[in-house]
Amino acid sequence: MSAAQQQAPALLPLKKGIVKQVLSGDSVIIRGQPKNGPPAEKQINFSNVIAPKLARRPTNPSEEGTKDEPWAWEAREFLRQMLVGEEVYFQCERKPNATRDYGVIFIGKDPNNLTNVTELAVSEGLIQVRRENVRTTPELQRLIELEDQAKAQGKGRYSSNPPIVRNIVWQIENPRHFVDLQAGKPVRAIIEHVRDGSTVRAFLLPGFQYVTLMISGIRCPGFKLDNDGRPDPSVVVPYAEEARYFVESRLLQRDVEIVLESNNNSNFVGTILFPKGNIAEALLREGFAKCVDWSMAFMKTGVDKLRAAERHAKNNRVRLWKDYTPPIAQFSGKEKDFTGTVIEVHNGDAITVKVNNNQVKKVFFSSIRPPREAAKVTDESEGKPAPPATNKSGRPLYDVPWLFEAREFLRKKLIGKTVKCTLDYVSPARDNFPEKFCYTVTIGGSNVAEALVSKGLAQVIRYRQDDDQRSSKYDDLMAAETQASKQQKGIFAKKDIPVHRINDLTTAPDSSRVKHQYLPSWQRALRTEAVVEFVASGSRFRLFIPKESCLVTFLLAGISCPRSSRPSADGKGETTPGEPFGDEAYNFVKERILQRDVSVHVDTVDKAGTSVIGWLWLENNVNLSVALVEEGLATVHFTAEKSEHYRVLKAAEDQAKAQKKNIWKTWVEPVAEEPKVQDGDDDVAEKTEEKAPAERKMKLEEIVVTEVTPDLHFYAQSTDSGPKLEQLMSKLRQEFKSSPPVSGSYTPRRDDLCAAKFSEDEEWYRAKVIKVDKTQATIKYIDYGNTETVPTTRLAVLPPAFTSDSAFATEYALAWAVLPPDEEDKIEAYKTFAQDVLNRTLNLNVEFVNNGLPNATLFDPKTKADIGKGLVQDGFIICERRPGRRFAKIVNEYKELEQQARKSHIGIWKYGDITEDNAVEFG
Repeated sequence: MSAAQQQAPALLPLKKGIVKQVLSGDSVIIRGQPKNGPPAEKQINFSNVIAPKLARRPTNPSEEGTKDEPWAWEAREFLRQMLVGEEVYFQCERKPNATRDYGVIFIGKDPNNLTNVTELAVSEGLIQVRRENVRTTPELQRLIELEDQAKAQGKGRYSSNPPIVRNIVWQIENPRHFVDLQAGKPVRAIIEHVRDGSTVRAFLLPGFQYVTLMISGIRCPGFKLDNDGRPDPSVVVPYAEEARYFVESRLLQRDVEIVLESNNNSNFVGTILFPKGNIAEALLREGFAKCVDWSMAFMKTGVDKLRAAERHAKNNRVRLWKDYTPPIAQFSGKEKDFTGTVIEVHNGDAITVKVNNNQVKKVFFSSIRPPREAAKVTDESEGKPAPPATNKSGRPLYDVPWLFEAREFLRKKLIGKTVKCTLDYVSPARDNFPEKFCYTVTIGGSNVAEALVSKGLAQVIRYRQDDDQRSSKYDDLMAAETQASKQQKGIFAKKDIPVHRINDLTTAPDSSRVKHQYLPSWQRALRTEAVVEFVASGSRFRLFIPKESCLVTFLLAGISCPRSSRPSADGKGETTPGEPFGDEAYNFVKERILQRDVSVHVDTVDKAGTSVIGWLWLENNVNLSVALVEEGLATVHFTAEKSEHYRVLKAAEDQAKAQKKNIWKTWVEPVAEEPKVQDGDDDVAEKTEEKAPAERKMKLEEIVVTEVTPDLHFYAQSTDSGPKLEQLMSKLRQEFKSSPPVSGSYTPRRDDLCAAKFSEDEEWYRAKVIKVDKTQATIKYIDYGNTETVPTTRLAVLPPAFTSDSAFATEYALAWAVLPPDEEDKIEAYKTFAQDVLNRTLNLNVEFVNNGLPNATLFDPKTKADIGKGLVQDGFIICERRPGRRFAKIVNEYKELEQQARKSHIGIWKYGDITEDNAVEFG
């Protein structure tokens, strides 16, 4: 038996336990270690000693609490730092007529070599030995000796050092201001009491502020209180006692750090950090707590870790989550997560996404609600979604404040873009509302719903605390809404509320205003910007024109599109079937233009005067009428013959026919009948062959047209020489980069071959000097054919290594093309020709050479259409009659098309025959 045990009272066995709490310098609470049932606790007061008393909190807030006696805090801290959480041995008994247990505590790992804690405290001069009215025992005598030694050595209360007397702040007057002063920095603290798993009381150091702290982001099961405000032992709340024990065993009277984040009345809200991390995270992971939104919103960091810890407990069905069923457990990974392209945005809270297998899914944003009319907003936390806002006009998008802005934000950010959708929950069908699949949608790593909320264009739905149907990024949404509310953005603004006054020209009586009020200005405008709000069919849409703030029905000009299928008026009857490839045309158009920014040119109105007819261009300047014809989803309408787009439409139709696309799938090209030769007419056949003209030779070369001149000459590069030209230009620029020319050192002369810096890209090219005028020179870039007048300082001597290669651009004249006499018609012909050929890869055939200049025809490599023939057919140029049997056939074809243009009064022929100016009626 050890010396310490020999000093213990006889016949008192040693017991084992863990120190839960130090009450003062001579009193502790020890928690036993029973095999079964909750741990028993026992308060033990040290025998034969007296400790100075600690300050006590006032029972009435209007009163002042007591003060520490000298050395009371040092005595308590000496024992706390040595004993709390440690395993100890103890002996205790209750003396006659006493209400407390008195005894001795021993510390040490070896039961045969233990240290008496009372003796340690006395030897440090922190507690006083009882010397009067006590029975003398060997134990008491040992304590007296130790106390005398402490006095002699000047330890503790016998030293000249002043004791610590705490100036405790029991009640903080302005909690919010106190939180702001801490600025979110960790504060040292000692946990003094654990009320329940998520509420503690603590001293903040070094100021000794006594605070009640609610742990941020969580809530543990609490205790049912009786009339006196104490836990009612008769009511057992599942896991309440276990949660408190979990916290006490880790935090009670331990040194921790507290981050104050907010206040709730006089209580504080914050995070407790102990040596092993965040206590809230530990509680969640063990299933002792649940996340709460209201306090989590105050946290600056660590929210994602709390959510992850809760998910861990849910997935493992730990304690509070033992009966947990995942809300989307029945859905597979493919249904939960997918990537697709956004093709439509609904009113601020949903989008339509097209996935890789062409399947279309409607995706609702998790946990947000779009702007609504105040009278229409209901509490979705009660499980009843708010119906869409409507008014007399029935157009909530424009009438509900901020709803149009929300839709526009999503439209510009998402339409046509690829997004990632992660399923959060499925809202069941109820109250005539269908089942909704709610997702977190991200684009480029950004949460779309969070971006929407941060701009004040949506609100976050508040849920019941036990409702697990919410966004996986709910805390981010709440933080974004808090920030938007502080900055008074969007729906939180108190002024400058947007108002949209929309002229709906799609319904009577406003539709009658189209022809007289709006049509003239739209016809004068070259292009009008619009947004496609609705696609009714492949050629019929509803447009929103921002400039006039109006809605109008728009019909595509120049084409006939097959009718698509149509649902019944009430949505319950049978669908009216459409024409072949009508639905394909509808889907083709919808995917490309719905809710896109487009530009239109209005030609006229329909017979009823309620819809406009015109041309529509996509964002990449693609004519939608041409695109439909090119895909074989529409045919060219006869009304297109008078339009400037007819030639392109006809070429597109020919291409679709050749490729047998869609509606041309079964089309067969008619075969011209050959002249019949009867038996015995061999002489006639021979004579026919003799009279047949010499054949026109065709030797097509693939070229790129680089420049067009007003006299219908053009410059072209052979595609075969492209790599060689690129290599030459690269070497030339590298030469000038390594050896830059001195500005002004070169004096240009006419017909000189030089180097010139092009004004548009500031790069060097080979050029020929055409004209010199003082400080300027007109030059031609020989490899591209374009001319430019530049200051002579932008010219330099061309190094000899770059003079041997001939020009890569060759000049040609368009065969059989004669410009009209009128100057305006000449300009129009030039512009049209340039639009058709410039910077395009075409096939070229040299027909003949005239005055040293090759005359050539150009062909579209896809449609095989003759570009010059198209210009004649559209009435832009006149065909030249060139003699020679070899070209008789092609010239006759040109002339026939010219006659058709005259009869139809197209282009230059619209006012009659321009070649008959010498007639009598013209004087």
